Amino acid sequence: MSTIHPLQTYIENLSDEIVTHYDIEEHYFQNPNIKRGLRNSDGTGVVAGVTRVASVQGYYIEDGERVPMDGHLYYRGIDVSEIVEAHRADGTFGYEEVVYLLLLGSLPNAEQLDCFRNVLSKARVLPEGFVEDVIIKMPSQSIMNALSRSILALYAYDPNPDDLSLKNLLLQSLQIIARFPLIAANAYAVKRHYHDGKSLYLHYPKEGLSLSENFLRMLRRDKSFSIQEARLLDLMLILHAEHGGGNNSAFVCRTLSSTGTDTYSAIAGAVSSLKGPLHGGANKKVMEMFRDIKSSVGTASEDKLSRYLDKILDKEANDRTGIIYGLGHAVYTASDPRAEIIKKYAVEMAAGTDKMEDFELMQRIEKLGIEKLTARKNLQIPICANVDMYSGLVYEMLGIPEDLFTPLFAIARIAGWCAHRIEEVISGKKLIRPAYRAAIRHSAYTPMSERE
Repeated sequence: MSTIHPLQTYIENLSDEIVTHYDIEEHYFQNPNIKRGLRNSDGTGVVAGVTRVASVQGYYIEDGERVPMDGHLYYRGIDVSEIVEAHRADGTFGYEEVVYLLLLGSLPNAEQLDCFRNVLSKARVLPEGFVEDVIIKMPSQSIMNALSRSILALYAYDPNPDDLSLKNLLLQSLQIIARFPLIAANAYAVKRHYHDGKSLYLHYPKEGLSLSENFLRMLRRDKSFSIQEARLLDLMLILHAEHGGGNNSAFVCRTLSSTGTDTYSAIAGAVSSLKGPLHGGANKKVMEMFRDIKSSVGTASEDKLSRYLDKILDKEANDRTGIIYGLGHAVYTASDPRAEIIKKYAVEMAAGTDKMEDFELMQRIEKLGIEKLTARKNLQIPICANVDMYSGLVYEMLGIPEDLFTPLFAIARIAGWCAHRIEEVISGKKLIRPAYRAAIRHSAYTPMSERE
């Protein structure tokens, strides 16, 4: 027989009583000097610093107005689409080259890249006893939670964890980047065993394989995968590796780094940020919405799908938030280059399979959803599908469980976080500290004997 904990009863009695102390009226935020969400009144982000790591372009300014354009994502000044196309043409894996570019600042030659890949391959080893003591003994239902905790735990295994020299920052970064996929794969295997009642199997990474090949090998019971699957996962890793300093998780990493804290704390903070459904967790929300739409209307007529999307926007269907997940972006207007690249290459793999029907349905959701949002909100600036709209479908096509959708985002983005951390430590040199306006009047202290 279950009992209610006294703390739970206490909280239930208090929650309704204290809510007014936390609910701030909307009029307080109308002050133009208050940048709610660190956003300007036109929706653009408040400029908080300068970076050479990456940049995002989704519009240009003409006569003081935003003008829509096809989106571009640049890694160290190089358009990510050029990186993708080069590796697709050569039939090579590109994520390790992207890590080199982001972390070391320039493209490697063949010898440098071979050396770098070899270093990462040999670094894919966790400290002795780490899997047993940190992962197996504390199985988590959330792989993102397990990743954050495991990164923090690595601090205890580092003989020099607080050293902020460039050499030590690079050493820590390379070790974390190399170990992260192994932690994620093991954390999922343990979660699957202890929480889902499945068999436990753990595979060691194999030297000489790319990150995407090794991840699929560690994830699958029989360790098998096709080159086509590994290259598609590699494509996803390239596209998720970085997105400029303005995204929430990179900013969290830079904010923590500005305090002088250690690498493990800064990266764990970024992981925790990415977990949120308004950031990296959005791909799971897209797939939950997609399954709801598919079960409700299937491949029905445009009219039936249109009516169901109206119900979603009217908060009468799906999770009743009124959101069509996967549409819109803070910077991109006419198109998100990552979504366009995913559609191009994922559809190639889906052709001739039962997943093609899913891609076609998602494209219809994208088209109709954009039309409805534009009309309902009278949008003057176009909106587009973002990377989350199609990434979940790709992972499903690769047989990757939903528990690993957001962790895969983190596995890729760790390269960008590490680069931003190093840049903040080397060039930031100022504690990041925003201000908040007080929305409460001063009052006198009331003695206990006079309180009701």
